[in-house]
Amino acid sequence: MTDQPKGEFVCKVDEIQLKQALRILIDDYPVAIVKDSMGEIHAIGDTCSHADISLSEGEVEGCMIECWGHGSQFDLRTGEPLQLPAYDPVPVFAVEIVGDEVYVDFTNVVNGAEAPNFS
Repeated sequence: MTDQPKGEFVCKVDEIQLKQALRILIDDYPVAIVKDSMGEIHAIGDTCSHADISLSEGEVEGCMIECWGHGSQFDLRTGEPLQLPAYDPVPVFAVEIVGDEVYVDFTNVVNGAEAPNFS
């Protein structure tokens, strides 16, 4: 018997294209499920910390996503801003891949950034 994955099922691996993001809502909170240039999948808060703009509409390069609004860039692993004007990190959530399914633990903000309390 295998352990149940931690978190909530969000999508299948092949639903996210390489260097693309999928926007989902969890209790009305937007989250970007992103496949970086190496094929790794990340889950981050989908709203730029500089302005109320969806990050999932931005470009993905390497392990970074760029906000299309003002050019802020965020590391997908840490949520840290890599380019101004943003200076606050976005939340990064724990991701688990089981077979071809993506699970995100929205109760586990791995970088300590501010996020809603999902229960």
